[in-house]
Amino acid sequence: MELSQRIDLLNRVGRYIRSSEESWKLAKQNAFIENAWFIPEFIDYQVNVIADNFLSENLLKAWAEKYNLEEINPSPKITGIIMAGNIPMTGIHDLISVFISGHYQKIKTSSKDNVLIPHIVEKMIEWEPAAARYFEFSDMLRNCDAYIATGSNNSSRYFEYYFSKFPHIIRKNRTSVAVLNGKETKEELEKLADDVYLYFGMGCRNITKLFVPEGYDFLPLIESWKKYHFLFEHHKYKNNYDYQLSLLILNNKYYMTDGTVLLVENPAIFTAVSVVNYEYYSNAGDLKSILNENPNLQAVAGQGYQKFGSLQQPSLDEYADGIDTLQFLQKL
Repeated sequence: MELSQRIDLLNRVGRYIRSSEESWKLAKQNAFIENAWFIPEFIDYQVNVIADNFLSENLLKAWAEKYNLEEINPSPKITGIIMAGNIPMTGIHDLISVFISGHYQKIKTSSKDNVLIPHIVEKMIEWEPAAARYFEFSDMLRNCDAYIATGSNNSSRYFEYYFSKFPHIIRKNRTSVAVLNGKETKEELEKLADDVYLYFGMGCRNITKLFVPEGYDFLPLIESWKKYHFLFEHHKYKNNYDYQLSLLILNNKYYMTDGTVLLVENPAIFTAVSVVNYEYYSNAGDLKSILNENPNLQAVAGQGYQKFGSLQQPSLDEYADGIDTLQFLQKL
């Protein structure tokens, strides 16, 4: 397939996932049945972001031109992709990157997210049979020329061991934080809620820690997050909240809550589901230097950083872990 054909096909995927076709509605229902964390609201949010930011014909063409991609890849390689399953279709960017570069891919989906991406690939092959040679799903990623693997810090050690002899991208645990100055508007705080609550806080772009100035008033922040109170009706999330609340009470720890998330003073940037840590700072310049050097951060929101509410809306060239996937694929 030529580059223009691949772009057309990806653009068609964008139109399809925006549609109300019965086959797509059924796929989304099945994804929720398979994984109760993938509630319809969050699947639809992710679908809209993918359609708007990844699968627009103009964006795909501009992205390809930026890397001077050839119409035909003269030497396509097989790239093994190990996808995560923390949020719906989190591996779609890798799939798009490998396909638009003209390489073949062998995909191992997460057991938590094994409905939507296989369905999309199935539709691509249905629309364009020539796409079949570009995709294969397998639990064993043998005989690949390169690997892209996303997982935890623990699984990354195994990936490093098995894939060390091959060109590879191995992604570890990452998270995001926000820096507040106390002058945020109500609208900004409501957008910050999106960065915290979307996907139940399980994505690497979810904010799990707040840096606040000394004497910060938390009440406006807590009041602005009420739009996500519906999450407390989700039994899995509520179980996590109740468990973390019990630990705080048993250990006599100070906490604040709006009834759906627990705010705890803690220097750690990683937290459990339903918990957001916070820490006071005195010098914004020193804090910025510290955050810029932290290898565990995917994004930082706040004035002087990324806009509140934008963290879950990455563009095609905002690469996970800051590693340029398309550049990596071009060098194979």
